[in-house]
Amino acid sequence: MEKSSILSADLLDILFDGRNKNYGAYELRKSYDKRILYALAGTVLICLLFITGSIMAGSKKSSKGEIVIANVELENIKAVEPKTEPIKPLPKQELKVEVIKNVVPKIVIDEEVKPDDEIKEVDELEHARIGNFNREGEKSDDVIAPPVEKSTGVVDAPKKEDDIDIIFSTVQIQAQFPGGMAEWNKFLSRNLNRDLPSENGAPPADYSVIVSFIVDRMGLISDVKAENDPGYGTAAEAIRVIRKSPNWIPAMQNGRNVIYRQKQKITFRVEEQ
Repeated sequence: MEKSSILSADLLDILFDGRNKNYGAYELRKSYDKRILYALAGTVLICLLFITGSIMAGSKKSSKGEIVIANVELENIKAVEPKTEPIKPLPKQELKVEVIKNVVPKIVIDEEVKPDDEIKEVDELEHARIGNFNREGEKSDDVIAPPVEKSTGVVDAPKKEDDIDIIFSTVQIQAQFPGGMAEWNKFLSRNLNRDLPSENGAPPADYSVIVSFIVDRMGLISDVKAENDPGYGTAAEAIRVIRKSPNWIPAMQNGRNVIYRQKQKITFRVEEQ
């Protein structure tokens, strides 16, 4: 573009000077203003059509109309009864009334009386039931009075257990010296006079004495006796030492202490000199 024609030339021509104007961009920019005017005119026209239609629709709705109200009779309509669920009765709560065990009077040692076997006072029996066990609960006046037993005035003495005085020779657990056989052998070795047979002129030999004695339910030793007598003072010496023995651990039968006859073999040995 010549210098003389720049002042009179359009800005678009200046930008596309020396470029391909047939490419499309030139025509689009050149017709840009017209297209904007067409778009604005179309938008305004659409808005006017929309506003006009709204006004015409509103005018039709504002016309007065007639409202008809008629009385309607309801026939053969059954009333719907509300459903009600049956009320379930609450479970009965049994009132636990105090129960006192009916105890037959017996004469026993105080230490052997169990708590459940204690005889209650008469005042405690007035508001409690009588049964075969004791149970804590509410005191109530609505109880059956305990039966009145006729008393003969004579109370039987407690019966002795069948085997309380029996002397057992065979038991489940034998009596034993405290500490076992090792301690028992130590006791015999410390207390026996081993030289007694030789001092009494016994020839070299073994002299065995079988001694039996009773271990009662408290572990006390009694009724010590020799089942045989080899002589030379051996039997008397064995009896003497066993009588000096401290208390033993009692024998047991059926879970309780019993009287047991224990047998012990003691041998004196005389050797040649």
